Amino acid sequence: MISVEMEKLYPSGKLLVKEHIASRIHAQDATVYNFSPEAQAIAQEYMGWTTLASNPPYPLERIMAFAQEARRSNVTDVVLIGQGGSTQASMTITKYNKPDSGSIRFRTLDSDSPVRLREVMGSIKPASTLVIISSKSGGTIEPRLMLQAFREALKEFLPEEDIVRHLVAITDPGSELEAQAQREGWLAIFPGEPSVGGRYSALSIFGLLPAALVGIDIVELMERAAQAERACSEDSIDNPAIGLASFLFDNYLANRNKFSLLTQKRGRVLGLWIEQLVAESLGKEGKGILPNIEVDSLLLSRDPGDRCVVMYKTKNDSWDETCNFEMSLSYVDPNIPRSIFRIDTVQDLAEHFVMWEYAIAMCGYLMKICPFDQPDVASAKAEVLEILHKGAPAPDLVDSYIGPWNMGEVEVRMGSTFQQQTSVIEALKALFGSIQQGDFFALNAFLPFTGEGRREALESIRFFVAQTFDIASCLEVGPRYLHSTGQLQKGGQNNGVFLILSADELKDIPLKEGAPSLGELAKAQAMGDLVTLSARGRRVMHLHLPDNSGVTLGALAKVIQQNVVKHATDAATGVAVGAATDTAHDAASGVVPVSAPVHNAESAVVADTVRDNVCDATCSADISSPAPVPVQAVVSEPAPALAQEATTNAPVAVSVSASALEHEAKN
Repeated sequence: MISVEMEKLYPSGKLLVKEHIASRIHAQDATVYNFSPEAQAIAQEYMGWTTLASNPPYPLERIMAFAQEARRSNVTDVVLIGQGGSTQASMTITKYNKPDSGSIRFRTLDSDSPVRLREVMGSIKPASTLVIISSKSGGTIEPRLMLQAFREALKEFLPEEDIVRHLVAITDPGSELEAQAQREGWLAIFPGEPSVGGRYSALSIFGLLPAALVGIDIVELMERAAQAERACSEDSIDNPAIGLASFLFDNYLANRNKFSLLTQKRGRVLGLWIEQLVAESLGKEGKGILPNIEVDSLLLSRDPGDRCVVMYKTKNDSWDETCNFEMSLSYVDPNIPRSIFRIDTVQDLAEHFVMWEYAIAMCGYLMKICPFDQPDVASAKAEVLEILHKGAPAPDLVDSYIGPWNMGEVEVRMGSTFQQQTSVIEALKALFGSIQQGDFFALNAFLPFTGEGRREALESIRFFVAQTFDIASCLEVGPRYLHSTGQLQKGGQNNGVFLILSADELKDIPLKEGAPSLGELAKAQAMGDLVTLSARGRRVMHLHLPDNSGVTLGALAKVIQQNVVKHATDAATGVAVGAATDTAHDAASGVVPVSAPVHNAESAVVADTVRDNVCDATCSADISSPAPVPVQAVVSEPAPALAQEATTNAPVAVSVSASALEHEAKN
């Protein structure tokens, strides 16, 4: 049973019950999204995920039989090559399960990095390795070119004619990948379900085959998922998906359009799956909810006003680590709204996959956004292909110095919102000087995250920006993020500041077709992201470094911490002082200043579209009696009301009694 602590019932939950949204989504009723013909047409095509647990499109016994045969054949390693939704759920399942089972080593290769490819090759036994290529369309550039490089690497250990007997395809029927696998005689081909989009495919063959290969009982997994499916499709206030959807949406209306996910290390891989689902589903049409995986709860010890918190408690055999995490949660400002979930076993993940999928589909209904398309992901892909075909745009400037260190040539490309700069430092000052309260920062790194000093340097930049500017700050792995938060960065609200990093490879891996090399592919993707973000008026900068060593990344981190951010914060302080002086002058002159609204234009527009429905559903409710504990929830102390007087455009957040909700649901 899904374990959740919710501080209160949120008003939009009653609207979801009243309009029977949960049961209609389960019935694959596309008219839920009839706010536009395009949204309804897309929903009609991609709602097959709603019954994956109760009606699996591919027989579980065939998946288990293949996995059992693989283990009998002494398979020691599985390498999954893919991108985005085709790999994220399987990465989550296998990594969460890893501490409990080591029968088969499982690795996901969703990177362009030659460093990562060499690392994986050095850790497997090629003769006893299965290679799964996972791609719904079969034509996605990253897995297609990584497969090309991986096969070349395998030739050092296996005869070329034997390699195909190690290859397995998971792809939709009729794809390019299916045709290639049939033509070359691969070991196996598993068909995907065309009515299920990538990020909603966790409980399809894309997630189930990897789970079975590492020894997970997928029959039990799907039984737990089916229980969650029944709970999440009920038009009831006890529905955990309705609780989660209303928590996210009502906080969004109160201008808390970001949520920080806090969890122990084991649970952060679930955070990556949640990040993709939420950002890619809801980040479009100038709207969006930003998921932010946070590792330091002290950054939330003061309420920044634009966030809520989702906490996940996970299994941990160490009492000290569990106690350490519980203590860290106690420092989160109690004024920040929160939901607390718990997962112990890998089977628990299945329930949470279902809950989040239903909840985000409901958020799409509430926000009037189709949660099943990703228009800006496609546009970025097209830009990358254009760069690979016609060549890269020239840099705005080339500098040999990162601060006082001559590291080699650094290429700088700036977005259209910035003027020409003369050095790396001046360009960084312009970027960070544009940060405002309510923004978020994303460090989009097309770099290897393994090896001494690399991740540490990148995380230090992310953390320093979060701490200094008091904003949500994200460290994103390229090209993975292009298929998740990349959609929100381009299609959501224009409140992001982006630093894109790529680097020359000291030992690049050449490719025969598609791109000159893996390193050049990563550089093209970084530049394509810059071009696409810039065209949408985003504040963005791309640095292409001379190498990706830990010392070079560390030098960049020092420059940002010691010079750039200090300059930006000093400038911001000056603006604040000037504004205070102007206000004092106006007051002395008898001028009455007009108060700025605390909400943004985006939340006001959304509030206008749902105000009447939500108010109709809540204004007659009992506003004094506390809600009793739902069957599947434990209620902690109530949080303060959410911005009840923030704006006349947004609906008033009213505590609703469970009896009132039940009465409305029955009638």
